[in-house]
Amino acid sequence: MANALILVDLQNDFFEGGVLEVPESNSIIPVINGILNLFSLVIFTKDWHPEGHISFASSHKGKKEFDSIKIDGLVQILWPEHCIQNSFGSRIHSRVKVREDSIFITKGSDKYVDSYSGFYDNHKKHSTGLGDLLKMKNVIDTYICGLATDYCVKYTALDSVEYNFNTWLIIDASKAVNMTPGDSDKALYEMEGKKIKIISSKELSGQPNM
Repeated sequence: MANALILVDLQNDFFEGGVLEVPESNSIIPVINGILNLFSLVIFTKDWHPEGHISFASSHKGKKEFDSIKIDGLVQILWPEHCIQNSFGSRIHSRVKVREDSIFITKGSDKYVDSYSGFYDNHKKHSTGLGDLLKMKNVIDTYICGLATDYCVKYTALDSVEYNFNTWLIIDASKAVNMTPGDSDKALYEMEGKKIKIISSKELSGQPNM
């Protein structure tokens, strides 16, 4: 049996100073660097958008950043252009340590559908392969953290539960966007309702399979 640390979207565009910066995001870097070696498997997810991606406000005439529209029945927030493939913004932040055996999973590469979760696109039509990879590696427990708690971290954790992994959120290694005040609390409540356990990095040493 193995455990996996899933590091969600630790990319330049989401850190402080990035085009879609998450408030206080730089504070999670030392926390993440301090726990990397506790896990059997380390996986980084990355937004990997082509130019003109459907989630960009610039792709919709007359719309502005952070407007919401419906696409194929799903609400889509229109974001600034971010994490364009091979751009500086798409790179993992230089202060984040990357283990040599780390695995990278890209998402959001289909121009016409967004992908918050590290497992599936938002329509649940296409898998990134992450679930099958974890099963192949005999992973039982997933520990998830990164950016942002109320979007990509939340959806990755919810899909982890759907795959029947024991799922933890590392709260002090994650930060939320909080576009609407309280979004982070709502996300935590939703995750706890799906049996996702909220834990701090200091509690990891006492967890199963550590």
